[in-house]
Amino acid sequence: MQTKRAYRFRFYPTPEQAITLARTFGCVRVVYNHMLSLRSTAWAQRQERLGYHATSAALTALKKTPDHIWLNEVSSVPLQQALRHLQTAFVNFFAKRSGYARFKRKDGPQSAEYTASAFRWDGRSLKLAKMREALPIRWSRQIPKAAKVTTVTVSKDPAGRYFVSLLCDDVVAQQAPVSDCVGIDLGLSHFATFSTGEKINALQVFRKHEAKLAKLQRHLARKQRGSARRAKARLKVAKLHAKITDTRRDFLHQLSARLIHENQVIAVESLSVSNMQKNRRLAKSIGDAGWAEFVRQLEYKARWVGREFVRVDRWYPSSKRCHTCGYVLPKLPLSMRRWSCPACGTDHDRDINAAHNVLAAGLAVLAHGETVRPECMSVDAQRLGSVKWESLSFREGSSQRMLDQNDR
Repeated sequence: MQTKRAYRFRFYPTPEQAITLARTFGCVRVVYNHMLSLRSTAWAQRQERLGYHATSAALTALKKTPDHIWLNEVSSVPLQQALRHLQTAFVNFFAKRSGYARFKRKDGPQSAEYTASAFRWDGRSLKLAKMREALPIRWSRQIPKAAKVTTVTVSKDPAGRYFVSLLCDDVVAQQAPVSDCVGIDLGLSHFATFSTGEKINALQVFRKHEAKLAKLQRHLARKQRGSARRAKARLKVAKLHAKITDTRRDFLHQLSARLIHENQVIAVESLSVSNMQKNRRLAKSIGDAGWAEFVRQLEYKARWVGREFVRVDRWYPSSKRCHTCGYVLPKLPLSMRRWSCPACGTDHDRDINAAHNVLAAGLAVLAHGETVRPECMSVDAQRLGSVKWESLSFREGSSQRMLDQNDR
């Protein structure tokens, strides 16, 4: 499959490269903040909307002023890319996909984007504009020779680590079809429960480091602003946050890759994570779990390798419905982890039963069309999980959904 794919690596710049990158990051930040202020002022005072071309012309004039002549010391490409990113931020804001654009901070994440005209890539080394030497990158994996690098993004996180991301036009090979399928019920005590009966314990990486993080943050709060000791304390906090993030990301990538490799169909219940986090008692645990990132990884990895990924409607009663007979309980408190079906007498584990129902609803959506909402289907349609999986045949690496006439 032809797709855009990014390869991210850590690198350790030389002192000269670190100075060049620091100067570039600073110029990108100044240009972004200056143009954001310019656009905000133009609208507040004159109700005038400035677009990318207006800010590009303003940047050309800005670089000629004596106070900003130092903007010419770095490559012009990252500065132009900063204007494009600002334009994207405003487009997303007006489309109500995000909030209003914010000013970049000096002590926050720093980044600079280079297009093809500002870097040189020969398949083994990467050299950026305004640099005499190639970046000393730690190649943790091989970039395919057929992949064409189109954009390079250099970044520095608050923990002081440098990363380079190479965006490529790549071809991802389709995996051989398999016969297994899985329904996933996400939770807090167990991160995920599968329709196979397997339960994955919650990582709770933030909870494990919460006490140490609170201690470091108290030390940071006592330091005088602008002092060297405050900078050291801030770095310790940032490193611990980076450790938490990296541990969670690694866990999610390994689990999602395993599920994609083992299953042809993955069904997950749609969750409104942002709304769920409004519950102040559960917000920290929900954020620590990383549900949204996990679902995002499953979705794009399934698309890459030719698997079927299905989202089941969030209002579908997966926990209250008996996956054996289809009976729906009128009420099921969250504290009740096991229940018996009044209709057929089957004893259910709440989470495993929900995973079975999510899988059945996902198969029903695939069979009847992706626009059909599971709760609008009949009980028989929602119990398609009991249909033999052999009735769904696979051809040329993609799943062809074919229901046997006798099972309809």
